[in-house]
Amino acid sequence: MSSCRRNGDVGRPARETQPLQTAHASDLEAGGGATAPAPRSKNRDVGYKLGQRRALFEKRKRLSDYALIFALFGIVVMVTETELSWGESFFSFALKGLISLSTGVLLALIVMYHAREVQLFMVDNGTDDWKIAMTYERIFFIALELLVCAVHPIPGRYVFTWSARLAFTYAPSLVVADVDLVLSIPMFLRLYLIARVMLLHSKLLTDASSRSIGALNKISFNTRFIMKTLMTICPGTVLLIFSVSSWILAAWTVRQVLNLNVSLIMKTMWLISITFLSIGYGDMVPHTYCGKGVCLFTGIMGAGCTALVVAVVARKLELTKAEKHVHNFMMDTQLCKQVKNTAANVLRETWLIYKHTKLVKKVDRTRVRKHQRKFFQAIHQLRSVKVEQRKLNDQANTLVDMAKVCVRLQVVHPHLFIYRISDVLVPHSSG
Repeated sequence: MSSCRRNGDVGRPARETQPLQTAHASDLEAGGGATAPAPRSKNRDVGYKLGQRRALFEKRKRLSDYALIFALFGIVVMVTETELSWGESFFSFALKGLISLSTGVLLALIVMYHAREVQLFMVDNGTDDWKIAMTYERIFFIALELLVCAVHPIPGRYVFTWSARLAFTYAPSLVVADVDLVLSIPMFLRLYLIARVMLLHSKLLTDASSRSIGALNKISFNTRFIMKTLMTICPGTVLLIFSVSSWILAAWTVRQVLNLNVSLIMKTMWLISITFLSIGYGDMVPHTYCGKGVCLFTGIMGAGCTALVVAVVARKLELTKAEKHVHNFMMDTQLCKQVKNTAANVLRETWLIYKHTKLVKKVDRTRVRKHQRKFFQAIHQLRSVKVEQRKLNDQANTLVDMAKVCVRLQVVHPHLFIYRISDVLVPHSSG
């Protein structure tokens, strides 16, 4: 008899966490009648999975930190080699070899990072096959990330001939371009790793309670959410760092593209500044198509930053919730006084019209028309104040006010139950 039959002939083992192995148990019983030891379960308990998940989180964070360090190291060495311009000397070959070595380490770290991502997917979804996590989208983004980080200047000096026309005169131009410049500028794309490190070191992601609240509200903690929180907490600092960094990188790129001297870095920063701010005095203009492309990209970033600055300033000038309540209370008090004054003016002009038409022997038409004119003006003012009071009440209908209305309705009509469905109050009879 198998172990399944000894458990009540229900076709399943006594413990659901252990898999069935009826063939081995039957063979052992038939041979010697000894009971086989319980096989080790492949399905771990919840505590083991949580510990494994925490360890994978820490490993992924360390790998991201190391990747950013090697990426920044490669960029610094690239800028040093480009600025010194040693040509085909031994120092240039050594620095480019150092860049290649750091790039290889960076690619290995990125592969290990995504391996930890796949392991986290397996732990979260309770699967043992890593191929399930390798979707076409994930493979595409991994390949794209490796391609972006693999671009770097290779050891040696390589040039090519670039034939084009000048931007304004359209005269034919033949230029000997350096391959190192084409391979050096894309290295700044490695700075995307800063956003990943900010995400993994954010308290919103590392705090278990924050992740739980986010999961209950169906909010994914990604780079976009972290940037939104930073723009909410310290918008001025974020915009300042982004703007200054963009100015410096764009100015250095324009100087390298136009093949200018080091002393002209301030002029290129002036060109980028007036382009970033959409001013464009015209005292300096790029003469190559590559320089024009950099300035065009700078202008687009400047327009986006300007829109963000306007949004931040508008939000800072907006009243807080407490200030809105105080403002609405003060405006409501003033409007109530105006309603009383205009209503009193209506009654006064009504009495004067009646007095000068019914209580006198000789009716003075001029005085009657004067009071009639004031009577209509008072009615018009009363209606205008009523409209302003209605608008103020519409603006003051916040969630707290709606809750007060619900409480009042329950007090007045205790036989009604009020349910909030899609922000609509629907009364239902208790009977």
